[in-house]
Amino acid sequence: MNLQQIADILKADVVSGGDKLESTCIPNAYACDLMSDVLAFCPPGSLLLTGLTNIQIIRTAQMLDLQAVVFVRGKKPLEETVALAKENNIPILLVQLSLYETCGKLFAEGLAPGYTPKGA
Repeated sequence: MNLQQIADILKADVVSGGDKLESTCIPNAYACDLMSDVLAFCPPGSLLLTGLTNIQIIRTAQMLDLQAVVFVRGKKPLEETVALAKENNIPILLVQLSLYETCGKLFAEGLAPGYTPKGA
């Protein structure tokens, strides 16, 4: 699934990286508001779904080579967050849905989870 399809499914507003929507393939998504869990469990190349809007989200995305970040619950990222995302060509999408609803819509459309517990 590409990022444009995800934006369409979620009726997302694109804040940065609009030129990458068609060309960015998203293999899976990881949803979390705890950056230590993102660092520990989120696979590189994932789409990150979060309600946190500070600059550390983009720094984490850089470290893990994440494809894009979706901010949920209608939250707007800080100016420095957007600036760093643009500087590093990391797409940012904004959605009005809750984290739960966002995950459900993407899962229903076939996007794989970014983390599977051992033994599952």
